[in-house]
Amino acid sequence: MISFDEAVERIRSVARPIGSESVGIADAAGRVLAAPVVAAIDSPRCNVSAMDGYALREEGLNARAPLRILGESFAGAGWDGEVSAGTCARIFTGAPVPRGADRVVMQENVRREGDLALVETQPGPARHIRKRGSDFAAGDELLAAGRLLDPRAIVAAAAADVSKVGVHRQPRLAILSTGDELAEPGAARERMDAIPESVSFGVAALARQWGATHHSTTRLRDDLATMKTAATAAIEDSDIVVVTGGASVGEKDFAKAMFDPLELIFSKIAIKPGKPVWLGRAGKALVVGLPGNPTSALVTARLVLAPLLAGIGGRSIDEALRWRRALLLSDLGECGARETFHRAQLLDDGVSILGFQDSSAQKALAAADVLVRQRACGPAKNSGETVEILDF
Repeated sequence: MISFDEAVERIRSVARPIGSESVGIADAAGRVLAAPVVAAIDSPRCNVSAMDGYALREEGLNARAPLRILGESFAGAGWDGEVSAGTCARIFTGAPVPRGADRVVMQENVRREGDLALVETQPGPARHIRKRGSDFAAGDELLAAGRLLDPRAIVAAAAADVSKVGVHRQPRLAILSTGDELAEPGAARERMDAIPESVSFGVAALARQWGATHHSTTRLRDDLATMKTAATAAIEDSDIVVVTGGASVGEKDFAKAMFDPLELIFSKIAIKPGKPVWLGRAGKALVVGLPGNPTSALVTARLVLAPLLAGIGGRSIDEALRWRRALLLSDLGECGARETFHRAQLLDDGVSILGFQDSSAQKALAAADVLVRQRACGPAKNSGETVEILDF
């Protein structure tokens, strides 16, 4: 059994990207760049107005005389004339600044009478002109490889005037849910010895959050021959296979035996909940074994599967394990020999540990939005002290 920190390093050693592809900007949200985005054009393309107003020469302000309006410049339909002394052009936000003009005066400072404009109020030092390339120039790297294409990054990529971006391929994920007691949600009421299978739905949702393409879930009874057949099919069609349940040492715990051969990367982690979590390799696929209890499964998926998916998808696994500190709102007893991850709620003034921490809890699981990390053999914590937390 290894420590959580050692498990993270072993995950880091195998969480490598699995290829790249080119996708259109419209389909790129949530993907991770495999290559930088380089601007194909300047932004702005030319000097443009930052205000609605009048484009003129500086000397036109000093004359304090009406200026003859020669034309109008709109965004996407610029005026091709030239402004000289004693003249100006009506201009709108984003429109090209005419030749000869060196400033834009806001329309609020100008009185217009027919084809004449009189600057009535001194406009101050601001020229209200966005210079060509002042945002970025052609050839500039706007987004680095490894950047998650969130909404802000999508804007920058599209502004670069590129129609496609190179992104890391998303890992294909299969889930094998094991247990004779499991039933499809909605059908468990038909058998007194059945429980709704809930874990796979949560694992699939978490996997999608961290960049995986979830392509199948198979519910399996505890029959080794059937499980081996399902495992073989999942390995052939997936980059990652997640097995839920069957991780202990009971007579029907076949989670590891269903994969033959299986190269274990680690078999247990000294954590609570979720000690039986394991990671291995079978064929070309990585296999993650999660406990069957819902809370244990979701906690270990957040701690093990999320960083694994982040690394395979082209991100740093540290993005998935971004710990920060928060004030503890109640006392916390000393930690035992296993590092413990408490389910908690993050409030405005600190973090509140949930009262029900059982590994099978599902109602309490829904209330948790952070994990509180307590190091192995760590001392008790008093209300008002700080603790490490991770978004859950």
